[in-house]
Amino acid sequence: MDRIADYVFLRELGRGEHSSVHLARTPRRLGIAPDTVSVKVLSVTGTDGFDALADELSLFAALRAPELVPMYDVGMDGAVVFYAMRHEPSGSLAAPARDLSRRERLLAVARAARGAHAMHEAGLVHRGIAPTNVLLDKAGAVLAEPSLGHLLTQGHTVSGLGTGSRAGRLEFVAPELMRGRPAGRASDVWALGVTLHLVMTGHGLFPALVSADPFTAVRIYLRSQPVPGDDLTEGERAVVTTAVQPDPAHRFRTAAELADAVEEVAGRPG
Repeated sequence: MDRIADYVFLRELGRGEHSSVHLARTPRRLGIAPDTVSVKVLSVTGTDGFDALADELSLFAALRAPELVPMYDVGMDGAVVFYAMRHEPSGSLAAPARDLSRRERLLAVARAARGAHAMHEAGLVHRGIAPTNVLLDKAGAVLAEPSLGHLLTQGHTVSGLGTGSRAGRLEFVAPELMRGRPAGRASDVWALGVTLHLVMTGHGLFPALVSADPFTAVRIYLRSQPVPGDDLTEGERAVVTTAVQPDPAHRFRTAAELADAVEEVAGRPG
């Protein structure tokens, strides 16, 4: 694929379970300054799927919070759904374009948490917070667009099942979601805590998941307590421990509270 609608692709930036992302030339009709944008092409077809996606993305775009990636366009080309957003050449917390200091990583997660809080206050849930979705920019970071897996696979639980590195995705799914409860503030707070732990330590909270088969991984995950790594500072460990409490009622009440806690830790000397 070398283009969609009036977007001419320059190169592919990444590929996921439900989409591919491309760097594209900015169409003149958008009337924006950047020469390039990121275009995500989704594996959903039909007007019903488009209407649901467009509604959720339009609500996200309307927030215009500085901690959320700007969204420019949502459309269909034939039966293929796509949307365009600001391209962030500095990468993400999963693949930064340069080495980040410990403080920079902390503040990037705090920015993502404030973006999540803006979504929650508007009645939206992200559902897909992870290092790959915390994009680095001049202000520190922005949270990428919400996960649309619940719209692309309606009636199915997105569990992150798999082996090896794919099994690690299970950690970002709050335990209550695996038990059939709906996503909300608390499940995004859990994902922020897992994200913080991973970007500060380089490893997950449930190491046994990496070598487990899918069904064993679920049993381990639901029966185990998350154990923050010894390579965290005392303040970092306290934030992670609160964010990933198995009981949602014992986590930070809001993503903004988590952001405050992370920023306080980032401001400590040493």
